[in-house]
Amino acid sequence: MTPFGRRVREHRAKRGITLAQMAEGLGVTPAYLSALEHGKRGRPTFTLIQGTIHLLGIIWDEADELVRLADLSHPRVTVDTAGLDAEATLLANRLAREIGALDAEDLRRLGGILDEAAARRDPPA
Repeated sequence: MTPFGRRVREHRAKRGITLAQMAEGLGVTPAYLSALEHGKRGRPTFTLIQGTIHLLGIIWDEADELVRLADLSHPRVTVDTAGLDAEATLLANRLAREIGALDAEDLRRLGGILDEAAARRDPPA
C-alpha cells in the first residue's frame, strides 16, 4: 500500500465510504482505485487528488498532507546518484536490494534519520 492509499483508506473508513462508492464519485473503476491504493499504479494525477479531497471533504492541513503523500507514493522509484559521492551510490543500491526485508520499525528509524538530516540542512526560520 502507498502512503497516499493508506491515508485515503483511513479517510474513507472514517466517513463510511466504500471503495466502490468512492470510485464512482471519482469516475474511475473500483479496480483502478484499489490498484492505486496498493501501489500497483503510479502516482495519482492532480485531478484525482483534487477529486479525492473534494469527495472526502478534506480541508486545510489534511488536504496539504494528502497532496504531499501523493507526491511520495510512486511505487517504482529511481534514484539518480550520478555525480554524487560513492557512498550515495552504495546506499541507494543497498536500500534497493534490502528494503523488502526491513520491518516497520527499521523503516521508521531510517525515515527518522532522513528527517533529522533535512532539519539540519533546512533549519526552521
